[in-house]
Amino acid sequence: MSDFHIFRPATNADRSEIEDLVFSVLRSYGLEPSPDSTDADLADIEANYFSLGGAFDVLTDESGVIVGTVAVHHTEGSLCELRKMYLSPSCRGQGLGRRMMEHALTRAKELGFQQMWLETAESLKEAHGLYTKFGFSEFTGPHKSDRCDFALIRDL
Repeated sequence: MSDFHIFRPATNADRSEIEDLVFSVLRSYGLEPSPDSTDADLADIEANYFSLGGAFDVLTDESGVIVGTVAVHHTEGSLCELRKMYLSPSCRGQGLGRRMMEHALTRAKELGFQQMWLETAESLKEAHGLYTKFGFSEFTGPHKSDRCDFALIRDL
C-alpha cells in the first residue's frame, strides 16, 4: 500500500542500494548502465545534486528499503532536469510513479526552477506515458545520454 512509502533525501551512503535499483531497472528494459558517463552522478550524489542546488530523493517502503529514486538536477538558470526516476517493478501499479512525478515537480518549484526537462528512451513506455500525462512535450534537447532517444520539457 502506497501509504507506507515515504520520501527522504538520498545520501552517499545510499549509493549501493540506489545503483542496484537503477541498474536493475535499466537492464530489465534492455538498457545498459553507464557508471562512467550517464550514471557517473551516482558516485557522489551529495556533490552532484545538493551542492549544485538540486535534489535527489529516495522512496522507501515500510522497512526502509529504497524502492524508488527521483532527482532534480540544476541545469542552468531556472532550468532543471528530471533525472534518475526509477521504481522497483514490485511497486508498480500502485500510483507510486504518479506520486514520484508530483514529488519531483513540487521539489523543483520549491528550489525555484521554472522549467523541467528530461531525456528518456523509447523502450521506457510507461514512463513516457506518465510524462505526457504531466504535460511534458518533446523538444530538441542536448541528449547527453547515449541510451536516450528524445527529450521532453514543461513549464513548472
